Amino acid sequence: MKVLPSKTILFITGAFVSNVCWDEWKTYFENKGYRTLAPAWPNKNATAEDLRNRHPDTLVASMRLSELIEYYAEIASDLPEKPILIGHSIGGLICQILLQRDLATAAVAIHSVPPQGIITFQLSFLIAGWGPLGFFTPVNKSFLMSFRQWRYAFTNGLSMEIQKEGYYKLAIPESKMVVRDTITKIAKIDFEKPHAPLLLISGTADHTIPASLNYANYTRYKSSGSVTDYKKFEGRTHFVLGQDGWQEVADYALKWLQKQN
Repeated sequence: MKVLPSKTILFITGAFVSNVCWDEWKTYFENKGYRTLAPAWPNKNATAEDLRNRHPDTLVASMRLSELIEYYAEIASDLPEKPILIGHSIGGLICQILLQRDLATAAVAIHSVPPQGIITFQLSFLIAGWGPLGFFTPVNKSFLMSFRQWRYAFTNGLSMEIQKEGYYKLAIPESKMVVRDTITKIAKIDFEKPHAPLLLISGTADHTIPASLNYANYTRYKSSGSVTDYKKFEGRTHFVLGQDGWQEVADYALKWLQKQN
């Protein structure tokens, strides 16, 4: 499925983190000649510290995945050219859904939450996901990872200094309903439908989204004639966007995108 090249990149942020997680990525791609934007989720256009100080936040808690998908769909549709999508975690899932709607020329899903029906019983996935799902807790209260949860779910194995810096800069309250919605039909993908080029990237050290989940996601795509590629990086955690060596991941994504034009 060949499409015209695009020079606009829409970055789609995942759950639990501020959209400033893309700052270095925006600079990287802008230096390569792209126009970039990385909008905050609704009700989250503030610093991570400010958002943490508002917790529990009923507006954040009320967000649903369907609303978030439509929010990014509208942004993509309003751009002067059909964009490239690059998303992380739930942002990667949204990339796949918007690609199904033919709203992008290509998409890169980094450590993506998988579409409905793709699951794993890997222990790290269950441990990392239990708190954010918030079972047996009020859904009208936002969820904020403790530093201990952050260390397990995002920055496992990294230096304490990096873990603390990442938490202070990025960690924000989240909607439990958005997380729960990822296992419902809202997150359904038609894997046989033709689509623009898609790259799925995984990391071997990710507790939240194990590489096996991303590979299972990749193997489900069956559309003949559509480009669907997969790349696994050693030692990458769910903090992949800010982890030392993130440029290697960005370089790979850039070269892959250039091959699609």
